[in-house]
Amino acid sequence: MGREFLNIFEKWAENYDSTVEGHDQEYEEVFRNYEGILQAVANRSSGSVIEFGVGTGNLTKKLLEKSLAVTGIEPSSPMRKLAAGKLGESVTLSDGDFLAFPAPKEQVDTIVSTYAFHHLTDKEKELAIRNYSNLLQTDGKIVFADTMFETNESFQETIEYAKQHKFFNLAEDLEREYYTTIPVLKNLFEQNGFEATFERFNHFVWIVEATKQ
Repeated sequence: MGREFLNIFEKWAENYDSTVEGHDQEYEEVFRNYEGILQAVANRSSGSVIEFGVGTGNLTKKLLEKSLAVTGIEPSSPMRKLAAGKLGESVTLSDGDFLAFPAPKEQVDTIVSTYAFHHLTDKEKELAIRNYSNLLQTDGKIVFADTMFETNESFQETIEYAKQHKFFNLAEDLEREYYTTIPVLKNLFEQNGFEATFERFNHFVWIVEATKQ
């Protein structure tokens, strides 16, 4: 359920903000327009929000600036500590992941995440989406920014591009984690009662906005 990658993020925690700011050439394209991606997710959010994969709290900060009520879920203890230092007592951060987390007492308006849903297999993604349908109000939204691909061919081409440019850590990430394609993800949402649209923000990252029907 994504926790098999925890050790990677616990090692990466201290350097994460530097990487997303564009200081690591290998991941420069992955995080191009990072601030715009976060703002786009925040702009699509409303009301009470659950955020999965808080990381160091960058999206959380933008959600709080909109005066939204945010519950943060983050499995990595080092990441939670960094986020808490950045956000103070303005938000509750809990240990949890996409499938196992403290259940809200009431239905919520928006569920958000950035750069994290690919840690689930497609089967686990389907289970998560089904669970979120029960958590959301009618017309509630799931807004996820994540790496995904239009086709399996474009996915393989990206891996080869990374290897040719000696971006071996990036290539390893792409081959190890559970990146999916837009047709597969769109079908998962539609099968569980959502209408989903996709918008591209760089070569890697798309925002999927899925509304509960």
